[in-house]
Amino acid sequence: MRQCGRLLRLLRPPFLPSIRPTTNTTTTFSKHHNAFTKAFSTTLPRLAGYPKIAKSIEERIEAIPLERFRNFCIVAHVDHGKSTLSDRLLELTGTIAPGGNKQILDKLDVERERGITVKAQTCTMLYNYKGEDYLIHLVDTPGHVDFRAEVSRSYASCGGAILLVDASQGVQAQTVANFYLAFAQGLHLIPVINKVDLPLADPGRALEQLKSSFEIDPSNAVLVSAKTGLNVEALLPVVCDQVPAPVGSKDAPLKILLVDSWYDNFRGVVMLVRVFDGVIRPGDTIVSFATGKKFIVGDVGIMHPVETSTSSLRAGQVGYIYFNPGMKNMKEAKVGDTFTHLGSEKLVTPCEGFEEPKPMVFVGAFPVDQSEFSRLNDSIEQLVINDRSVTLQKEASDALGQGWRLGFLGTLHCSVFQDRLLGEHGQNIIITAPTVPFKVIYKSGKEVIVKNPAEFPTDDIDHNRVEALYEPIVLATITVPEEYLGKVIELCESNRGQQQELTFFTATQVILRYKLPLSQLVNDFFGKLKGITKGYASLDYEEAGYQKSDIVKLQLLVNHVPVDAIAQVIHRSQARTMGKNWVNRFKEFLDRQLFEVVIQAAVGRQIVARETIKALRKDVTAKLYGGDPTRRMKLLEKQKQGKKRMRAVGNVSIDSSAFQGFLGKNAHGE
Repeated sequence: MRQCGRLLRLLRPPFLPSIRPTTNTTTTFSKHHNAFTKAFSTTLPRLAGYPKIAKSIEERIEAIPLERFRNFCIVAHVDHGKSTLSDRLLELTGTIAPGGNKQILDKLDVERERGITVKAQTCTMLYNYKGEDYLIHLVDTPGHVDFRAEVSRSYASCGGAILLVDASQGVQAQTVANFYLAFAQGLHLIPVINKVDLPLADPGRALEQLKSSFEIDPSNAVLVSAKTGLNVEALLPVVCDQVPAPVGSKDAPLKILLVDSWYDNFRGVVMLVRVFDGVIRPGDTIVSFATGKKFIVGDVGIMHPVETSTSSLRAGQVGYIYFNPGMKNMKEAKVGDTFTHLGSEKLVTPCEGFEEPKPMVFVGAFPVDQSEFSRLNDSIEQLVINDRSVTLQKEASDALGQGWRLGFLGTLHCSVFQDRLLGEHGQNIIITAPTVPFKVIYKSGKEVIVKNPAEFPTDDIDHNRVEALYEPIVLATITVPEEYLGKVIELCESNRGQQQELTFFTATQVILRYKLPLSQLVNDFFGKLKGITKGYASLDYEEAGYQKSDIVKLQLLVNHVPVDAIAQVIHRSQARTMGKNWVNRFKEFLDRQLFEVVIQAAVGRQIVARETIKALRKDVTAKLYGGDPTRRMKLLEKQKQGKKRMRAVGNVSIDSSAFQGFLGKNAHGE
């Protein structure tokens, strides 16, 4: 008994009283054991896993047959009110409390700050319609063209889509792109006109555009105001009546499609899946068709709107799963992969996968201070893990030191990544000018895709080996009011555009289709378009392959030494204008030296622009007080020879702040 008391004193937490042996030791131990358990009752459930769904809600879900499942998404042009409408639907179904946080499905800080959706987010809702429960799965998708891959993946988990149109702006470029993408997937489309409460709203014009552009019956449209909640309650009955139920059977062999994935520091890779057939439960062993690897399911659940554990997921549902032990390698979670139970591989036909998003814009990223490289590397890798469309490759620069070559879907994607790096990790970086992948075909037949300007052929020897140079082309769709048509055509022509189509689809709205070099598009083309049209124009684009072009590499030289961090592949016709811009701007950020500094812009061996920074002059004759003037001349000649030697051997030290200033916004404008 004495040993038992000593052991209890050693093991007791500091906040519990000492336990002394008494005649009723068992009762006393039980009493303090209960106190110990109660003290930790707040942390144990949190560490056990995601929140468990209420038993009453899970019983309701289990009682809903597949025929009353509805999976749909909301698609629209950027800033037409998708996330606000999602909030109203979540409030109507009781998923969230009314009057709470705005845009609950926009979970990233940058999404809330900018008012845009970057990543598609999902939520499962319960809705009682005509006395029967419906299980509704909602996907809120991005509207910007850079994130089209998110929209495409969302369609795979849905049977219908709400095509949202702003009553004041009407049909715009991304509306057109989303319609054809959804139509090709065979989704049932529900037209909805939003923002009908605005003073400039013109629902009649928007309905007429839907009819003329897409042959959609205007009588089927629902007119709402997501901000005020006007008529939003009429939308879910339309979804229940018109969107088809998913097809599948819970008794068939398991077949699930991996729609999306993200990384959790404690659980590893968490996968968002669509269950086509069968039932998946914690403890099941499943196998991947893409990698052949086996995994044991640790937990399953639904987004309600955060991750909420359930006892199972069955055919027709969309939810998350993670494994135990966890999947640690994101490359094993291939988006578009099919999973099934171990042993059922021959009974299941794999789902059609997705086309991998291809990076269209590449930038160099370097730390402001090289001592921060390791920390910055960890921060960048964490962001890349949760954004599968970003490519990452380490590279080095003589001017900026160690860094990375990052590939993005577009310039907005790059800007969002930079904002997340600063906001979520407190890390700032130097970003070089965006470049696009060029194709170089050599006379030997070798074909190379060049993503970094440093690898582009420069001198005459390289060009003698080159057969042809190609640049990527995109097919741009621009929707613009008729009054700005002339200015938009002038902008496209000045950016080497080739007009493909011009259509008046209403009396006041025009759709322009142009083939544009992608390098021109990433050079703030969208900003210029918004500027000349006062924000009324919209833009969408898609890849159109490569075309042969007279492209060259423009370099910046400081005292005849190339600065590798400042190089860009451009069309030859732009070299002189951009070169003058470069040397004038770089002169502003470079400190004066004790010797003359020459700044040049060069294409191969041809100098296209030059600026000179005069040397700092020291008055070497200050100590003279008179006498023979030849003494003065000798001192000046000696200084002249010294400056000549210094210019020959001296190195110009360029501070990182000079690169930051030069590589800022519009540094590479024409």
